[in-house]
Amino acid sequence: MPFRILFVEDDDRLSALVSDYLRKREYEVEALLHGNDAVPANLERRPDQETLDVNLPVKDGFQICREACEQFDGVIIMVPARNKQFDEVLGLGFGADDPMHQSIEPRVLRARIKAQARPVITRTAEAAEPESYTFGKFEISRASRTVKLPDGSLPDLTSAEFDLLWALVSCAGEVVSRDELMRQLRGIEFDGLDRTIDGGISKLRRKLHDAAGTSQRIKTVRGKGYQFSKLAWD
Repeated sequence: MPFRILFVEDDDRLSALVSDYLRKREYEVEALLHGNDAVPANLERRPDQETLDVNLPVKDGFQICREACEQFDGVIIMVPARNKQFDEVLGLGFGADDPMHQSIEPRVLRARIKAQARPVITRTAEAAEPESYTFGKFEISRASRTVKLPDGSLPDLTSAEFDLLWALVSCAGEVVSRDELMRQLRGIEFDGLDRTIDGGISKLRRKLHDAAGTSQRIKTVRGKGYQFSKLAWD
């Protein structure tokens, strides 16, 4: 499910620009031009995050923030308009999670949203995800952070290696790209040069007794990524 954003900005041109920018990056955005609509929209749509322009007519961002915080458990980002330092202090006082220090700019706002969204997405995904997986004689437990191989051995994995393996196992049978793995494990996009994932896969293969060059347990799908096999664990 895409991360849902309620964006309240009375400048229709800026609203359209930012909303379009975020939608192209796979966020679900509902844009509102009037502050009066913000609190009812919060209660009805239950977005994951709300971005408020401070200087809204009729009902400004501070008033919306104060009312929203009484019934809204999502993240609130406030965009300053007047005295920036004063706006920041007020925003925190009214319950905003992240009062911005500067006027709105799509790339900066996206970075703030990503930083605030990561804990929400992680908590939601972890709540819905199983605590363990079993494929043939292979077992992995997130609770104990242990792995058991078909021969009964328990490989000694580093924290980073376990997280990488869990990311692959939780998508068993599917091809997972380097970019997806980088975003999930490190919160950044793959730049085409970073070999962290490849190095981690190489180490995992050794510890999982997956012969180099003929790997069947963690397969390389050329040009696409890696695939954890469901069938290679008997």
